[in-house]
Amino acid sequence: MTLEQVEGWDEAFQEFFLDFSHHFGRVETRWQARKYLRALMAPIERRNGWTLAGHAGDATPDSMQALLCSPCFDRDAVRDAVRARITAEIGDPGAVLVADETGFIKKGKRSAGVQRQYTGTTGKVDNCQIGVFLGYHTRTGRALIDRELYLPASWTGDRDRCRRANIGDDVAFATKPQQARVMLERAVDAGVPFAWFTADEAYGQNRGLRDWCEEQDIHYVMATRKDHEVPSGLHSTTRVDTLISKIRAGAWRRISCGDGAHGPRVYAWYAHITLAMAAAAFLIVTRTTENASGKHPATVTRTA
Repeated sequence: MTLEQVEGWDEAFQEFFLDFSHHFGRVETRWQARKYLRALMAPIERRNGWTLAGHAGDATPDSMQALLCSPCFDRDAVRDAVRARITAEIGDPGAVLVADETGFIKKGKRSAGVQRQYTGTTGKVDNCQIGVFLGYHTRTGRALIDRELYLPASWTGDRDRCRRANIGDDVAFATKPQQARVMLERAVDAGVPFAWFTADEAYGQNRGLRDWCEEQDIHYVMATRKDHEVPSGLHSTTRVDTLISKIRAGAWRRISCGDGAHGPRVYAWYAHITLAMAAAAFLIVTRTTENASGKHPATVTRTA
């Protein structure tokens, strides 16, 4: 890695950060957010408050934790700015939007939305938070462009518990498919170019999501149960497995999509995830620029 490359990354990062730095209402918050992002991209084996603070030159993680809970940080505005930058860099009318969820394993009970629930992260029921994400996949790159924290009914039905986690009284229970629809609506409203939407059976089995996609003329491919009834004529439906059995042998090809897996406040979750999305977006933007210019992509973590 040459000095010129390091300085090039610094200039690119500064330009990238300026896109949304005005969404941090105070200078101190803005500066801390910049340090947080640089630390996220650093070659740190484990990322937590202490390691991020240490890389940023802070004696304790207090400032990092304060950033995640700061009212001077407009999380949704930063999310929208990151989505806009990603769309500007790798936007493609043939892109695919992907809804999926992941679990964040927790030890305590105070983190917003935490409870014992199934997560693919460990492949079993575990004490965790669940985040629902919307990914953007194109020929030139992929990135997360939206996120929602799943709040189980055990949380939304206990307003005192919600208030202790800074969850507003106006936040109602929403299923994961409903959260996916909200994120899709935001992408459509923002003019994100894409050809179709995909998700696994947790979303494909939800008729409300499928019907909404059809009403919006959004093409989709979603997994579902084999006994699911689907339209097969003007006024008729047929089980999926029955419909598939009518297709000639060899017309289907089974493809593996990969091996299976067998903080205390809601604002902190959204803040950290949004900044992580921004860090990943910077990598996508920079690598896309380097590829377009014919330069060999460098490893950002060595220069951050």
